[in-house]
Formats: sequence, structure tokens, C-alpha cells
Amino acid sequence: MNKSLTLSFKALITAVALSLLALQLTSCSQPAEAIKISGPTMGTRYNITLFPEKDAPLVPQNLQKSINASLQNINQQMSTYIKDSEISRFNQTQSTDWFSVSAEFVEVVEAAQKISQLSQGAFDITIGPLINMWGFDKDFKNNNPDQATIDAALANMGYQKLEVRTNPPALRKQIPQLQINLSAIAKGYAVDLIAKQLAEQGIQNYLVEIGGEIRANGVKFNGDLWRIAIEKPSTKERAIQRGILLNNVAVATSGDYRNYFERDGKRYSHTINPATGKPITHQLASITILHPSTMMADGLATAIMVLGEEKGKAFISDNALQGYMISRDKDNFSVWNNFPDETFIKP
Repeated sequence: MNKSLTLSFKALITAVALSLLALQLTSCSQPAEAIKISGPTMGTRYNITLFPEKDAPLVPQNLQKSINASLQNINQQMSTYIKDSEISRFNQTQSTDWFSVSAEFVEVVEAAQKISQLSQGAFDITIGPLINMWGFDKDFKNNNPDQATIDAALANMGYQKLEVRTNPPALRKQIPQLQINLSAIAKGYAVDLIAKQLAEQGIQNYLVEIGGEIRANGVKFNGDLWRIAIEKPSTKERAIQRGILLNNVAVATSGDYRNYFERDGKRYSHTINPATGKPITHQLASITILHPSTMMADGLATAIMVLGEEKGKAFISDNALQGYMISRDKDNFSVWNNFPDETFIKP
């Protein structure tokens, strides 16, 4: 995420550019017992660090093969870059009849629709045409659509125009022109899926990261909790804002400081407000969310990024969420958070 909906897997990664850095803040290397697995996926890379149980033999090559197969399956379901993927075929159809999809696809769409309802449309997976219109797709273009063009796109979107059925799994458009894109939530889903695979293998101590969306479970070899860093939302440097500990939780960040363009002295963020059809203009630079589900953290961070600082704080409070906000304050940044004190690594 990223997250309003930068709406292709590759574009999302460009937009967020690893808002969360999966850094080991106290050591440059893991003990010998750590197993690391990584590979390309969704326009970025996945990275896994795990500590297998001593009495549970593990063949890393077999585990990686299984993980790669799962990630390829997600792409075949949810990538708009694959012409015959489930999502591409759904977007291409002009039918308003029920369209059969996989159960996994429906699971992600249901979660997205839930976040849309909670945020009153700040999160909307039908916003893809606007992202393309402003030029924040895979082939970045410095576009500036006029109001009439924006209004025409808004008329053909809206999460309320999408119906979801779980049994049998299917989606239905209320208007033929409706299209969806899951790149602001599918990356989090992929992290959760890998975590599930690890648990099924009896692996309890791991950290999984895809393009900055992270889920951690258990502890490291020495018994310490997993440590990562929230990135400072600066366009001039890559620096750490604050180190945090992950205690069996997922974390996702959305920010506006990597994917943007400037014209006539005005900054245009990749984050598009579905209500206006235009890039956000508020001062919220990044939002980090802790949640049991990486998929939900992914989508919720996007929604709050659209809402902005004050509405975002209210949304966090109303939905009992844990968030870390960094806002622009003239030439500096200000911070608000409701993370538990024990989350932070002591200076």
C-alpha cells in the first residue's frame, strides 16, 4: 500500500518504496541457525528470515519452491499485468452477470470492501482508471487531467457498484465499465499467505516482508523480538525515524514521499482521493499501522493516508487501531502515535 491505490503491483512498489525498512538494528548479521529465503514477486522482492525448530528438519529449497508457487498463483489471480489473470478477465468483461473467481480472490475483495465501508470510501479498489489517468501506472507519465475527464472517470467507479459472493465465489459489476485493482491490499495478503505456509511447516519464529509490508512471529535465535525501522518520510535521504519491536503482529506503511511529481511548484502525490479524483493535498506524510492481519494493515494504511491527519486519527480511534503518523510541519516533521510504549526500541 501505499497507498491510495497505486494500482498495479509494480506501481505500488514504486510508490511506497519500502516505507518500512526491515532492518536489524542491533546486528548486521543473523546467527548461523537463521535461514533466509528471498526472490522476486509483485514487482519487488519477498524476504523471509526464519529459525526452524531444532527437532524439525527443514529443506529450504523445498520451502522456497512452495512459496514461489503460492506467489505465482496470487499473481495469476490478482495481477493486472497478466492479461489472462482473474482480475484482468473480470476487468475486460462488459457483463453484469456473476463472474466466477477463486475463493482467495474473493477473500481479498471482501477485505477491501470492508475497509471501504469503514472508511466511507477513502479506500476504493475501483479507482484504477484515475491512477492511470494521473500517470501513476507502470509507465509513469506526468499527466494533468481536466475536471471533465476526472468526472467521467468518477462516474465509472465506486466500491458500492461491486458485489461479492462467497459461495460459489464470484463478483458482479453493477455497471459494465467497472474495473478493480487489488495492489493496495494484495501484497499484504501475500505476506499472510506465506506466514500461514510457514506455520503449517511447524515454523514459529519468522519475519516475512514483501515490499515493506511485514509480519513477524515468535522471536529470533537469541530470544529477542524482531526489530524493524519506520522510515523517515524524506525525499532527500533514506533514514530511520524510529525503531520498533514486533510481537506477533503485522505492520504496513503508506506514504506520499516516494512516488509523486511536481508541476508549477505544486506537489502531486500518487495517493488519489476517490471522492475528488485528485491527489491528496493534506500534510500527512506517512502512516504505519500495526494489526494482526498484514492484508488489513495494508489496506487500512492506504485508507488513512487518503483521510489525512485529523480524520485519520479519528478513524484510528473509532476502529481501535494502532497507528504511527508522521506529518509535515513547515520544514520539519511532527509525530503522533498510539503505539504501546513497549513497541519502541529504547534510544
